[in-house]
Amino acid sequence: MSKLLGSWSFYKKTLTIAVPIMVQNLITNIVALVDNIMVGQVGTEQMSGVAIVNQILFVYNLTIFGAISGAGIFCAQFFGKKDYNGVRDTFRYKIVAAIVITAIGTSIFSIFGDNLITLFLHDAEKGIDLEKTFEFAKQYMSIMIIGLIPFSIEQAYSSTLREGEMPTTPMAAGICAVIINTVLNYFLIFGIGIFPKLGVQGAAIATVISRFAQTGIVVAWTHLSRKKAVFASKLYSSFSIPKELSARITTKGLIPLMCNEFLWSAGTSALVQCYSVRGIDVVAGLNIANTVVNLFNVLFIAFGSGVSIVIGQMLGAGKLNEAKDAAPKLISFSALMCVVVGFIMACLCNFFPLAYNTSDHVRNLASSFILISAVLMPIHSALHSMYFILRSGGKTIMTFLFDSGFTWIIIVPLAFFIANYTTLPILPFYLCCQCSEAIKCIIGIILIKKGVWLSTIVNEKPAAAS
Repeated sequence: MSKLLGSWSFYKKTLTIAVPIMVQNLITNIVALVDNIMVGQVGTEQMSGVAIVNQILFVYNLTIFGAISGAGIFCAQFFGKKDYNGVRDTFRYKIVAAIVITAIGTSIFSIFGDNLITLFLHDAEKGIDLEKTFEFAKQYMSIMIIGLIPFSIEQAYSSTLREGEMPTTPMAAGICAVIINTVLNYFLIFGIGIFPKLGVQGAAIATVISRFAQTGIVVAWTHLSRKKAVFASKLYSSFSIPKELSARITTKGLIPLMCNEFLWSAGTSALVQCYSVRGIDVVAGLNIANTVVNLFNVLFIAFGSGVSIVIGQMLGAGKLNEAKDAAPKLISFSALMCVVVGFIMACLCNFFPLAYNTSDHVRNLASSFILISAVLMPIHSALHSMYFILRSGGKTIMTFLFDSGFTWIIIVPLAFFIANYTTLPILPFYLCCQCSEAIKCIIGIILIKKGVWLSTIVNEKPAAAS
């Protein structure tokens, strides 16, 4: 047991980083739940249209996250080594990558948005109007595209602050953003006072404004607090990035991790598309369930971010044995934490859907999806920590195969087969796909135990620039 459980002091550093992220994510997801309920009060078509667009934009969000995380592996290790020039160069790389990906994403959504939306529109048992759903989705997407720019910049700044053990400012900015978002949602969705009643368009406008506010706070604090954020000094005095470092970040970080996050998120969207074959009401039920599940998942998601930074700094400082000893303890703590959280979520699974103005059928589906997710939460929690540990050592190809490779080789083909070649009802269909994650958990345990992820990439000899 001593190999799996550590003392409180052992977990303290990880939780010091993770708790502010948890608070920020918790508030964000509480507001997302409130926003979802607000849109759900307008109608099921509106709620489904917003859910479809958010699922599509999820691919972009995770692609940005993957690209920035690829550079973040180096950033965390540079912080551990106290090499602030390395941090500056890595940050500049993040900004360039974010701008390029945003330009590509905006073009794709502008040109092919309608086609992507129609992939999720299938006949529903309860007669949901697909044409209305399509129109609401188009309205929502046309505005949400504007918010991609501030989102990408904020991700570059916030991730760097967290990697330098400064998570409080991103948390505060996130809290301000969700307050702005919630207030504006209330006024713009329902048309309170002098504000027009804009429905889903109002929800999108509120989100975009809150993203600009969040970005402004993070950027301003970083450049006004250079004694704490040491890397911010002379950050834009030059925008040149050493070719050797750029090549290493690209090959070890950006390409494999960006591709991983893109393919994993695309796989998740493909999975939802397979579920949607059983009817648009399934999409509505999943939207409610996912909003609730995300509220509880913030604990292990934030803890995973803390794990990544702590392990990354250990590796950057050359403490390989310490990192190897810490890994199983952090994974076990995350899983045990989610046994408790999952139990609480299971007890509440029937209550959250009651807040939505939708059919009993959609509510029952949502409750069942929440219950299944609650039971499997410890497995998903352990997998999340495993992913970040494998990634922290720069073994990004292995991480790619472990994460998105498994999704596209096992889960998506399984879902496609069940959706199109069987008549299996949606609940056993969903359970079957979710349980397949247990196979990946076994693979992760083997990889962590072997220690193949242990490496200090910031001390490696730079690759020759091409």
